[in-house]
Amino acid sequence: MSIQKIPDRNTILFVWLNQYAGIMLKTPSKTLAIDPVDVKAKSLKQVDAILITHEHYDHLDPPLIVEIQKTTNCSIIADVASAKKLKHAIPSEKLQEIKPGVEIKMCEVSIKAEKCNHNAQAPVTYIITSEDEVKIYHTADSLPFPELARIGQKEKFDVVFCAVGIASGSTPQTGFEIARLTKPQVAVPYHTATIASQKEFAEILKKEMPRIACLIPQQNKIYQVSKRK
Repeated sequence: MSIQKIPDRNTILFVWLNQYAGIMLKTPSKTLAIDPVDVKAKSLKQVDAILITHEHYDHLDPPLIVEIQKTTNCSIIADVASAKKLKHAIPSEKLQEIKPGVEIKMCEVSIKAEKCNHNAQAPVTYIITSEDEVKIYHTADSLPFPELARIGQKEKFDVVFCAVGIASGSTPQTGFEIARLTKPQVAVPYHTATIASQKEFAEILKKEMPRIACLIPQQNKIYQVSKRK
């Protein structure tokens, strides 16, 4: 699923690629794919970088990553465990290992890794800041953790993706806790096989934190989010 449109100033575009954490994100100058699985390589023809959060099958598909990288010549940014699985198949100059606290710049776009509360080897979450300072937080499969409040207060997120199912321990309630702690402008429930989980998340959010907007995504549909005013 490629995004042909260029976002307006102070906006980003995103597409939910699968029932997991697969996201394509477009800023004015960069196109990023996060945890792409269950997609065709030919549907990701224009990608500047692929970001991998951890090594589980629903987040990392090595043959697919290799195929996309060969086609697009994109960079791969990956957690330690995923980078280890990819290092013999991806050119070394195109593979960057990342750990919590590390920031990578792609021209004016910033990609910073943070802690992830999930039962993988070395999982990360990603803070992506666009050229216009639109801030997106991709929380992978993370369950809530106390530091999220500090991160949210510092970053003032425009969009936070919250896992509400499938991942171990993940529920609409834990997804809501991530939104409650980070306090974004828009919370997006993802990583679920059912619309019911997303709706339950939306109901909890509306009741407990009505000032946070909820965007329930459909797969392969393009959404636009603007910078917090």
